[in-house]
Amino acid sequence: HVQLVESGGGSVQAGGSLRLSCAASGYGRACMAWFRQAPGKDREGVAAIDHFGGTSYAESVEGRFTISKDDAKNTLLLQMDNLEPEDTATYYCAADEKLVLRPLSRGEYKYWGQGTQVTVS
Repeated sequence: HVQLVESGGGSVQAGGSLRLSCAASGYGRACMAWFRQAPGKDREGVAAIDHFGGTSYAESVEGRFTISKDDAKNTLLLQMDNLEPEDTATYYCAADEKLVLRPLSRGEYKYWGQGTQVTVS
């Protein structure tokens, strides 16, 4: 069983930066990802990373966000730079035991964190 706990959200002005962390416990995290959900919108994939370090990004964040993982600390990170008001959302960490075919698809992931709020003004 995998448990995920996000941290690092907050409020920032447009153009600023934030770094999100996801502390992971348990086995079976072949693929991990960040999703976000704004009020009234569907949850969308932002960035994903697999066991081999391969990454995927949503077009809207490509070049501004960087996903990485620290296996020694069992932590997933999301560095968010040049933030825009459109990035305002609750951000969720997700994981699955298998390598997924569609890394930014919500339905591919079995385990989810509770979310952390990011507000850009």
